[in-house]
Order: sequence, then C-alpha cells, then structure tokens
Amino acid sequence: MHWLALSTFSKKIENHCYAIALHFVYYNFAKIHKSLSVTPAMQAGLTKRVMSVEDIAMLTDIQAPQKRGAYKKKGKIYAKNKGS
Repeated sequence: MHWLALSTFSKKIENHCYAIALHFVYYNFAKIHKSLSVTPAMQAGLTKRVMSVEDIAMLTDIQAPQKRGAYKKKGKIYAKNKGS
C-alpha cells in the first residue's frame, strides 16, 4: 500500500476506524512479507492461502444505497438592490 492511502483524512471517526481495519486485514492476510515469504496470517496458521482484494471485499456486508427522497425546497433568494 502506498503511504498516501494510510494518511488520508476522514471527517467521521467511524469511517476512519473502518479504514484502519481494512488496512490491518490487507496487511495480515493479503500482503506477502519479505522476511516471512508468506503473509503473517499464513505464518500463524490462520489461513493456507493469500487473500486477494476481492476476497477481502466479500467479507463486508455490502448493501445498495437507498434512494434519496426529494430535496427540500429553499425559500426564495432575493438579490440585493443595486444602487438603492
């Protein structure tokens, strides 16, 4: 992963926690480490194969976004009187 992917900013703490969790899953289950020649999860005996990004995505509970209702109508905006 690129360092920029880890240093991104999230306005909501919940989304930030999701990003950190995603990074940990990728780091431990999908990234082969040079010193181990396998993933840390394989070294610990938790899995027998390297997970792909698609495998990680399938672990999530993906739901289609709900349709948004109509926008609220705003009050009339009056232009400032010029020259008055």
